[in-house]
Amino acid sequence: MSVHQETAGVRDDAIATQQQAKKAPQKQGGRQSALRRRRWNGRETLAGYLFILPAIIGFAVFVLYPLVTSVYYSLTKWDGVTNPVFVGLKNYIYIFTKDPSFIPTLKATGLFALLSVPSSLILGLLLAVLLNRNLPGIKLFRTAMYLPAILPAVATLTLWKFIYNPQIGLANQVLSFLHLPTSTWLSSYTMALPSIVIVGLWGIGSTMIIFLAGLQAVPKEIYEAAKIDGAGSIKLFWHTTLPMISPIIFLQLILQIFGALQAFNQFSILPGPGFSTEVLMVHIYHTGFGSISQFPQVGYATAEVWILFFFIMLVTIFTFRFSSMWVYEENSVD
Repeated sequence: MSVHQETAGVRDDAIATQQQAKKAPQKQGGRQSALRRRRWNGRETLAGYLFILPAIIGFAVFVLYPLVTSVYYSLTKWDGVTNPVFVGLKNYIYIFTKDPSFIPTLKATGLFALLSVPSSLILGLLLAVLLNRNLPGIKLFRTAMYLPAILPAVATLTLWKFIYNPQIGLANQVLSFLHLPTSTWLSSYTMALPSIVIVGLWGIGSTMIIFLAGLQAVPKEIYEAAKIDGAGSIKLFWHTTLPMISPIIFLQLILQIFGALQAFNQFSILPGPGFSTEVLMVHIYHTGFGSISQFPQVGYATAEVWILFFFIMLVTIFTFRFSSMWVYEENSVD
């Protein structure tokens, strides 16, 4: 081997040694930066958990704990004062087999939902279509239609109690003036529930305003294209307007079902005879808090609450199951 080759080999070894010496601090620095990133990410995670801790505590104390304890109390015989006595499924068995008031209250609840939900949706949509126009003073009409929805519920229901008075009420006076047959309204087994449905239509403004917002969000270009294709007013409504606002209709349908199945105020202030207006929420209230002739049965009422919960859940699942048949989705692929 020549002297030149030996010199070149020594030079290469020196360069390799220098490169390794440079890489060592870089590797050590990379490990330290990775360690710092892990520590920083851990601090961020801890800070995030600390920020959501009040929400977690609130959910656990005010939602999760009452939910779990209500399951236990539904399996007990308890009056809300003395110690609960565990009875297993006896409350549920009695409700479905021996309770004479369960079927009538369930029937009244379902009938009220069947009457109030479609009428509220249809009337709210029709009002929204009528008020979705650029006419002089249209904002005044919109305000007038929405105003009853923001009035105090108890005061409004008390007013309707006087309106339905068979002797001096405004409803029978108007019918008499028009030479139409009058009614006993809340005192009648057949008219008590429809009367409360009519009261619910008094606050149709909240449904109307949401439909109005949905109608105004429909792009104008779709209507212009449909008119160019020769679509008239009726076809424009059925084949353009309804599909475009079908998600809003579905949202309103779910909210209306929830509200109808959990209705309480109107039935407690405007009671009808017998079980004609004894819906599940009112029956649960009477069972849980008792009355002059009945001791409180908190455990039994809690079982009825869970039955109402599962009933609402089944109705909701059924509604969602068939929503794909009529709800238009912009991103759906055929």
